[in-house]
Amino acid sequence: MSSNVFFKRNKIKINNIFPNINLSKNFDINDIKPLPLAKKNDLTFFDSIKYQFDAIKTKGSACITTKRLEKFLPNKIEKIIVKNVLFDLAKALKAVYPLADIDYPDLTLKSPTKKNFKGVKFGNNVLIGKNAKIGKNTIIGSNSIIEHDVIIGKDCIIGSGVIVKNTVIGDRVVLQDNCKIGQKGFGFIPFKNKNFKIPHIGKVQINNDVEISSGCTIDRGSVDDTIIGNNTYLDNQVHIAHNVKIGDNCMIAGQVGFAGSSKIGNSVSIGGQAGVSGHLKIGNNVKIGGGSGVVKDIDDNQIVMGYPAVPFKQFLKNQKK
Repeated sequence: MSSNVFFKRNKIKINNIFPNINLSKNFDINDIKPLPLAKKNDLTFFDSIKYQFDAIKTKGSACITTKRLEKFLPNKIEKIIVKNVLFDLAKALKAVYPLADIDYPDLTLKSPTKKNFKGVKFGNNVLIGKNAKIGKNTIIGSNSIIEHDVIIGKDCIIGSGVIVKNTVIGDRVVLQDNCKIGQKGFGFIPFKNKNFKIPHIGKVQINNDVEISSGCTIDRGSVDDTIIGNNTYLDNQVHIAHNVKIGDNCMIAGQVGFAGSSKIGNSVSIGGQAGVSGHLKIGNNVKIGGGSGVVKDIDDNQIVMGYPAVPFKQFLKNQKK
């Protein structure tokens, strides 16, 4: 059974989602997972050659893919061959998690009681959802909302006007005023003059000793999770899109934006107003200058700047031309 506590899940057989695909086994879908995380009776997807090594090792029972990519998958996995992997993935997500394509209001919200949240201090007009858990010595500022099933660790400080949903937060985390954490990210498939929304069923995971400054937005994962590593600091108005993974001890300055599914290593520093494109890998100990545009992977221990971002020495040479 799926462990996803944030979204209602339908019990449905795979043949009901793909009735025109000839599959040897018809099983109840346990969950929909990315290639590395998929297990028995999970549905997964494979849409880019970039993930061929994950495809070879996947443990999922069925995979949505294309004719060109199917050869990289294990022989035992059921191959669902389609023309547009993301579109059929979106349909499958909608079938299994019918309420994950829109952020519906949490109607379980109530004012907190001292009985249920011992050792927690609340400002005025705080609302808490069903089954939310908050650790001791945590402070929640006025007009903040903690939605259903959210977990917040001990010794945290949550500012005023903060909204947290679909999120697990560690200990000693600071969220300053007006942060929005765990909302649906930007994802849709153009289809017949209409945009078909991609449901986002992942969560946000914020590890210990993280500080997130005012006005930041962190989208939950689409199929995977969005993760912020230990002791990482975000300045004001940083945007982190779905599935982004930021390592430990990173320093991210104001108005930096991360597109979906990029992976940022440990001890990375990024200057203000820089942008990182989607599905990239940024190595450990990388420094990215302010205003830069990162459009390709960066190896460990590099310093880059400019648009597109290039090694710093090359950037300086370009300025002299």
